Amino acid sequence: MKILIIGGTKFSGRHLVKSALANNHEVTIFHRGNHSTDDLGDVEEIIGDRNFDLEKLANRNWDVCVDMCGYLPQWVESSAKALKDSVKKYVFISSISAYSDLSEADFDENTKLAQLNPEQEKRFAEVDTTKDFNAVDLGDMYGALKVLCEEIVLKTFPENNLIIRPGLIVGEQDFTDRFTYWVMRVAKGGEVLTPGNPDAFVQFIDAKDLMRWLIHLLENDETGIFNAVNKPFEITFGKMLEEIKNVSQSDAKFTWVSEEFMQENEVAPWSDMPLHLPKSLANMRAANIDKALEKGLKFRPLSETVFDTLNWRKDIDTEMKAGISEQREKDLLQKWHQKEAE
Repeated sequence: MKILIIGGTKFSGRHLVKSALANNHEVTIFHRGNHSTDDLGDVEEIIGDRNFDLEKLANRNWDVCVDMCGYLPQWVESSAKALKDSVKKYVFISSISAYSDLSEADFDENTKLAQLNPEQEKRFAEVDTTKDFNAVDLGDMYGALKVLCEEIVLKTFPENNLIIRPGLIVGEQDFTDRFTYWVMRVAKGGEVLTPGNPDAFVQFIDAKDLMRWLIHLLENDETGIFNAVNKPFEITFGKMLEEIKNVSQSDAKFTWVSEEFMQENEVAPWSDMPLHLPKSLANMRAANIDKALEKGLKFRPLSETVFDTLNWRKDIDTEMKAGISEQREKDLLQKWHQKEAE
């Protein structure tokens, strides 16, 4: 199979390339050249920006295009139209954030989707979409914009589309550090500030599992829309941390602080305490994945994800992009124990 990947040089994309090559597929990467591909193997590279250089893909043919970095609908519309007669199938990596109605747990692919509200539509209309996505303040629109991207793919490739809605993607090469923060913090040992309820469920997916499954779907010529995370109601926050402790052989001791304490001390869920969500958003950790399981989605043991993440991140000397600093954690733990003693 001849696979064109838009992106493919960061995190999940790297795992997709390696999974495709492992199954003897031909891979072409269309990317801006900002990240090294020296360790990816035998791939063809086309250097270009999807905003300006799509003509570099003209007069070529691939069996499938996998769009790894379609954040804005204008971007996806340009690439989908440019490739309409060049690829047989268009794969779009969307997000679990595409859903708006999370009033019920165990939500599936038919759940109501997010939409831009009038204020967001006005703000988005003023955005220069040729800018780098990270430089544009569109965080509150992320899910709705993914939905708009999906709609373009469905319209342009009505019979030959595959849309994947992952939850939090974790593992080796994840520089967002949202899962990695806990791996490295627990491995360090000592008293660890942990959020809320140890019995709260978490959902994520190892990038290796996700991309191996995507190749499986392509090899079986699957189409449709799929949620892609681990099984709901299976892994709790406490179980996850204990698994990290076991794998890293640390002496970590977990101190679970209340939601009220975190609010009083401005400890933000998700950013300060990665993977933790307030009760109002708890159902985001309860996506139904029955469709994906029926189509062969499989998961390696959590211990392998932890080991891979730890083994990769331990030799990288950069500051964590998620979580709290060592000093702030000490201060918060001291305040918590004082509160408990009162």
